[in-house]
Amino acid sequence: MFNSVRIRLTVWYTVAMTLVLVILSGVTYLVLRQNVVRRADAQAVELADSFLSTVDAEMGDGSKPESVDRGIAAAISEHRFRDVVFLVFSPQGQLLGVSKSDEQREGTPQPSSETLLFSLKPLLSKSNAFHFLHLGPNIYRSYIRHFSIEGDAAILVVLQSLRRQNEFLETLAGTFAIVIPLTIALAAVGGYLLARRSLSPVVAMSDQASHIGAENLHDRLIVQNPRDELGKLAASFNELLDRLDQSFERQRRFVADASHELRTPVAILCGEAEVTLAQEKRTEQEYRESLQILGEEARRLKHIVEDLFTLARADAGQHPLALSDFYLDELAAECSKNVRTLAAAKDIEVTCEARGEVVVRGDEPLLRRMLLNLLDNAIKYTPRAGRVTLRTGEENGCYRLSVEDSGPGIPIELHSRIFERFFRVDKARTRGESDSGGAGLGLAIASWIAEAHGGKLELTHSTSNGSLFTVVLPKAVDKS
Repeated sequence: MFNSVRIRLTVWYTVAMTLVLVILSGVTYLVLRQNVVRRADAQAVELADSFLSTVDAEMGDGSKPESVDRGIAAAISEHRFRDVVFLVFSPQGQLLGVSKSDEQREGTPQPSSETLLFSLKPLLSKSNAFHFLHLGPNIYRSYIRHFSIEGDAAILVVLQSLRRQNEFLETLAGTFAIVIPLTIALAAVGGYLLARRSLSPVVAMSDQASHIGAENLHDRLIVQNPRDELGKLAASFNELLDRLDQSFERQRRFVADASHELRTPVAILCGEAEVTLAQEKRTEQEYRESLQILGEEARRLKHIVEDLFTLARADAGQHPLALSDFYLDELAAECSKNVRTLAAAKDIEVTCEARGEVVVRGDEPLLRRMLLNLLDNAIKYTPRAGRVTLRTGEENGCYRLSVEDSGPGIPIELHSRIFERFFRVDKARTRGESDSGGAGLGLAIASWIAEAHGGKLELTHSTSNGSLFTVVLPKAVDKS
């Protein structure tokens, strides 16, 4: 049951509301009860002052015992209040006088004089002036006042019944006992409905998300209010789906292109082998030609597989850099020499321009492969009798390498796709235009190598007179 967020929110809200109401009602009850007691005490003091003033006025100048008794009797006679009893004691605890309360009119009998005398006597000698008395079903508040009459000590006790105050407090407590549970019940129902309504978009998003799979990855969650938290959550989830959709699309395209690129050399290998085996007698030259074709296709197939393996390891983060210090200008010169045989087949001039010695720290085999891929790509798309130039140098605190060709250029609408895997500007090119044929992985691998060194590979410009690729590498390379 508590696995539901709605239930947990409702329980939390209900418990919090219960604590608030119970604490508030308890504090209210205690404050009112304390105020009731304070008002009763203040009233008792005023009644005692009035009673003693009446005694003094009735006695006048008389000092006889009869005048004392007359003064007490007169004060008792004049001070007849509802729920109030006046008692006068001698210092020895002898009852000198007691009034009658008007409680008897409402059917609540006043305690007998013996009961009052028995309950009050122990209190007369105490220092506290105010006390609570429990007499039968009622609670009384007593106020003890010591005074003197013509030099004789006496004790006045003002006894107030708290029946009406207790009835008010009991009514208040009963009201709290009814209102608080009803309020808690209404709060629980309201909290549940509010939580249900607030979380209904989450439930809807969950239902929609549960139906999204690889076959319908283009579906998106419905965003009801893009400005609230749930709307932002749905938008973030949709952005995640966009990235997943793009990743799936790249993966599908990668698999399709890889299958296509691998199918061609495999088909040639199989076809050439079948043709060779189909003839019973063949000359040595024919066997050599067949084996040469098989060898070329095997090397091309090996090259594609190696490129795929490199990209797979790069995607998985399993291709750490083996850093070392070397001269970048010397590496560029070696790469230029390595591709001159390939360029000579098309009468292409390859030059290397180095602006001074440049010592770098990086993964030399990977950077060599990057330069060879760029040079191979430039030679592949440069027409006969063209030129390819490789430049190295240092600029703005970074190492720069650039490869410029004199080819036909790349259409501007394809600039954003040239670093995609298996992408070729002209897929209709025949493999005869170069010795490798190309699988569209060279620039993708070169771009990854530059990024692995903390740099970048970009197409600086491309016109009908040629293209310029530039690699920017930082001086400090993070080995991770």
